[in-house]
Amino acid sequence: MRQNSNRKKSELPTDGKRKRAAVLFGGCSPEYGVSLQSAAAVLAYMDKTKYEPVPVGITHTGDWFYYTGEIGRIADDSWCGSGDCVPVTVSLNRNEQCLLLMRGDHAERLKIDVALPVLHGKNGEDGTVQGLFELAGIPVAGCGILSSALCMDKDRAHRLAKEAGIRVPVSFVGRRNADREAAAGRAGQIGYPLFVKPVKAGSSYGITKVSDESELQGAMELALAYDDEIMIEECISGFEVGCAVMGTGDMVLGEVDEIELAEGFFDFTEKYTLKTSAIHVPARISPDLARRVKESAKRIYRALDCRGFARVDMFLTKEEEIVFNEVNTIPGFTTHSRFPNMMKAAGISFEEVVSEILEEALSRA
Repeated sequence: MRQNSNRKKSELPTDGKRKRAAVLFGGCSPEYGVSLQSAAAVLAYMDKTKYEPVPVGITHTGDWFYYTGEIGRIADDSWCGSGDCVPVTVSLNRNEQCLLLMRGDHAERLKIDVALPVLHGKNGEDGTVQGLFELAGIPVAGCGILSSALCMDKDRAHRLAKEAGIRVPVSFVGRRNADREAAAGRAGQIGYPLFVKPVKAGSSYGITKVSDESELQGAMELALAYDDEIMIEECISGFEVGCAVMGTGDMVLGEVDEIELAEGFFDFTEKYTLKTSAIHVPARISPDLARRVKESAKRIYRALDCRGFARVDMFLTKEEEIVFNEVNTIPGFTTHSRFPNMMKAAGISFEEVVSEILEEALSRA
């Protein structure tokens, strides 16, 4: 960012031994609260002998702050507005690779070695933040611009997975001003029950399982509150499984997990409370089927140009057919989240997961 010529600049010292890792949390998305929980866990489990954490909080309204307070205040959302916050922005001068801390008329440079966005949903998981750090020349942990944008777009992700030989649910996309009667007709051709989803949203926001045509219009309105495009999608009979993946060329896979539902679908409430559902890891499936799920996860991961880490979600039908659901490029990272628990079941600790993710990004630089 171009600075006023009268503004003084200085550079904060580093200890010369550890790499500085900017951890971004919060953000302008409905998943703000989820991000706070994930980032607090990442910061708690970061190996402080290797990395110096640099927490960067983004408010609901898009204000950026360098945060120096207690990690617990991130988790309970009392971090902002305290004396521990300094306005911050990213320097777009590639030779600097730093954050700029704004202290009145004085800007301090804080050199950054790697950035780890722990931002769920739009403006964090869709390639926008990744593009910002790419422009600044700062290595970004996780998926890049293209793969982040593709995975956030359920329709285009499904098209590419299908090209890679993976079955996907039958679906079509509708836009805000589309003919509602025509949409109802096409939905009827798919058959009920079906799902109505925002094309670009996460954490099951705006998703409705629709039992008959009388519920369709309300479900479409809800989905359109989160995105200008909606997907009307076949309901797959079976259950959901997931596979955690780390790496780029050589991949490390966690154990496959399984979502057991008492009723309905795995919506936002169930994802973060498990009131009536349970997650089994390893999944209660045969070793051969688990192997097939992992192979499909790797194929999808490559088809969508993923790198660093991601969670690939699929359905298993009663006939043991694998059907693609979606890829989460920044999955939940609390201690009870699916990604770290799948890796834990494969013998990789939370601390090792965070280190592997950061080291992979640095190795690409």
